[in-house]
Amino acid sequence: MSDSLLPLIRAVEQAHSASQLTQAVRALAATGQEGSIPTLIAVLSYNNPGAAVAAVEGLIQIGEPAVPALLEQLDQHNYTARSWAIRALAGIGDPRGLVTLLGAATADFSMSVRRAAARGLGTMKWHWFPQDLLEIAQEEALEALLFVAQQDEEWVVRYAAIVGLETLATAIALAYPDWRAQIQSQLARMTDHDTSWAVRARACLAQQQLQAGIKIMPTPATVEPSPLSATDWQQILDTLYARKAQERLAFGEGDPRRYRELALAIGQPEVKP
Repeated sequence: MSDSLLPLIRAVEQAHSASQLTQAVRALAATGQEGSIPTLIAVLSYNNPGAAVAAVEGLIQIGEPAVPALLEQLDQHNYTARSWAIRALAGIGDPRGLVTLLGAATADFSMSVRRAAARGLGTMKWHWFPQDLLEIAQEEALEALLFVAQQDEEWVVRYAAIVGLETLATAIALAYPDWRAQIQSQLARMTDHDTSWAVRARACLAQQQLQAGIKIMPTPATVEPSPLSATDWQQILDTLYARKAQERLAFGEGDPRRYRELALAIGQPEVKP
């Protein structure tokens, strides 16, 4: 750990008021250093939304190195910390958070968590995925986002689902034009029939941007390669498989034999990204 972090961490630990804590967390988060991760994650369990927002922003800035600790945080019983951790995972877009975001977008009782997860599903770092796993992961994201767009009672969550669908449509445009057509049909229905005028307007904007071919995601050629290991991908595959099993999908689409074949393939060195 850098010596320059120590006084910033000490300031967080010794803050005597909510405003003092928020300022101290902002200063620590601004460093973007991995040594700040444990303290920023500890702040997520404090009853201080301002400090938590600053901590989430700092963790998103740090990115992939913060993901393992965030996933460990999800196992804790503190729901407040868990909800903030999900927001951070959504902002980072690391594939290891995919199944968490799928569950949060469709079933979390907190509107703000569902909203963050829906947006995060659209901005997942799809270019990191091995090709075969990419299809399964994007299909799960598509189904979850369509479910949220159609079923969520809160307009802000449906609004976020539109943002997620728009970015996903851009990512799948070449590989899965039929899925893109599903998204465009859903946007058209929301433009005409959603009960919220804000949602209607956002759906209309998404349609226009997709028709104009406006790219809202970086291309794989301009972004960094995946740092994930074969073990990471195996764990992602296992959790996707468990989700599929829970959903009890019809034989064929969720054929377990398909997943076993992929598990064997991903375990081979040549499949590593």
